Amino acid sequence: MKNLLNEQLRQFNYMIGEIDRLYCDAALKMGLTDSALSVLYTLSAEGAPCRISDICRLTGVSKQTINSALRRLEGDGVILLRAVNGKQKAVELTEKGERLAKETAERLIEAENRLFEAWTDEERAEYLRLTSVYRDGLKKAIDEL
Repeated sequence: MKNLLNEQLRQFNYMIGEIDRLYCDAALKMGLTDSALSVLYTLSAEGAPCRISDICRLTGVSKQTINSALRRLEGDGVILLRAVNGKQKAVELTEKGERLAKETAERLIEAENRLFEAWTDEERAEYLRLTSVYRDGLKKAIDEL
């Protein structure tokens, strides 16, 4: 079969996979599932309460997966779910959840901040610009499939 990927795209895809794996490793190291870490990360980064729909949008994780994580976290006493605007629900951290978020997601965010702060303003801006261009182009290409 013909190899369709050029070498740079192969490297790019490999790096994306490696970055995803690193976040999986972080979750495992912290005793969490990937989706639970995604929820705690979003609540820490965006502030609680946060609507479930916003957690899905911000993480890129499916609603079904997020809802499974929320059920587990709620059962463990880490979060509370509150009805807002009719059918929508918002997620809040309990005291236990705040402690867990500090020990896990907030440590990860602090590490990410240190890494980003090591770059120059220009490097950060260029990385964000190129990532946006790639994301927007990929969305358009997928819409046209």
